[in-house]
Amino acid sequence: MDIQRAPTNKKRRRAIYAVAGVVAIAGVTLALSRLEPAAPSVERGTLWIDSVRQGTMLRQVRAPGTLVPEQIRLVSAVTAGRIEQLPLRPGARVTASTVLLELSNPDVQLAALDAQRQLTAAEAELVNLRTQLENQRLQQEGVVATARTEAQNAERTEQVFEALDKKKLASANETGLARDRNVELAKRLQVEEDRLRVMRSAVQQQLRLQEQQVQRLRAIAQFHADRVASMKVVAGGEGELTELGGQQTGPLELGQWVNPGFILARVAQPGKLKAVLRVPETQAKDVVLGQPVQIDTRNGIVPGRVMRIDPAAQNGTVAVEVALEGALPRGARPDLSVDGTIEVERLSNVVYVGRPAYGQAESVVGLFKLDPDGKTATRVNVKLGRSSVNTIEVVQGLAPGDKVIISDMTAWDNAEKVRLK
Repeated sequence: MDIQRAPTNKKRRRAIYAVAGVVAIAGVTLALSRLEPAAPSVERGTLWIDSVRQGTMLRQVRAPGTLVPEQIRLVSAVTAGRIEQLPLRPGARVTASTVLLELSNPDVQLAALDAQRQLTAAEAELVNLRTQLENQRLQQEGVVATARTEAQNAERTEQVFEALDKKKLASANETGLARDRNVELAKRLQVEEDRLRVMRSAVQQQLRLQEQQVQRLRAIAQFHADRVASMKVVAGGEGELTELGGQQTGPLELGQWVNPGFILARVAQPGKLKAVLRVPETQAKDVVLGQPVQIDTRNGIVPGRVMRIDPAAQNGTVAVEVALEGALPRGARPDLSVDGTIEVERLSNVVYVGRPAYGQAESVVGLFKLDPDGKTATRVNVKLGRSSVNTIEVVQGLAPGDKVIISDMTAWDNAEKVRLK
């Protein structure tokens, strides 16, 4: 016989299923939220991986620069003129007497002729003055000689009359006249001798003044002659003609007018070069005199030492002059672009690594350190210290033997771990 069953509560069953589904979804969501996100993959071949080392680290500063002559002679215009000849071009070997260019200026030549005319006139005047004064001296010496003879005759006459007066053979009047005559002529002789002495002194002074005038005019004439000669511009020293013209004149051309003081040429000694490096002002504080330098001419390495540091910075760089101590390679010439590496100091027993692409000295950066399996890398904070061209000191965060990625990883700034493939 049939047994009567209680009817099933479908609503209650659906509610249970719904609650179970919600709980299941919540559990799955909670489990997924606790899972670590998948690490992004990075191609190993595109990375630059370096090992952390401990030992002596060489601090260096690298800077570009150029080779310049140690001695450059600037040839400037002594006088204004128009360029008439340009027999040489830059690159020519020259000696001290080599003519670089010739100028012309009629005014300078006329001034030289006028100065020579004045000198000739002054020399003629000196000759005339010497002749005139000599004649006056000779004439005065004749007057002195005549006065001396007359004085001596008067003295003898006085002596005769004095003797006759003692014998009562001459009157007192005649004896007095003879005595007065002797005194007069003796006085006249004294006057004429004084006049001769004054004349001789005046002659020397007048001749000396005129000779000084001649010397001044001779110096002026020589100055103008030198100006005329300077229009044939010579190198003034042995070397290589590196440039014709300057900032004021630009490249020189025939017929061009130049003024006094304008730079006309530069003569350098090509065998004696130095390097001038442009060191960034942020790194120049570590550069001192005497530090060793390696100069790369792209055709060889030349050793040198820092010999001068410019006290002022220009355009964010400081000029550092380097004296080259080795033989220059073939092809070394002024204005050749070079690279210089200055050895700043040697740090002993420090932990260091290759310089990261984005790491700066005395800063904290995040670097990806390779895990022991070598398949993944985890970001770690690393405190950096002093830096060099290719290496940097590790103060904290890494140990010797660790391997880190030092290439640019900015594309994975949001990732704490990467997978290497």
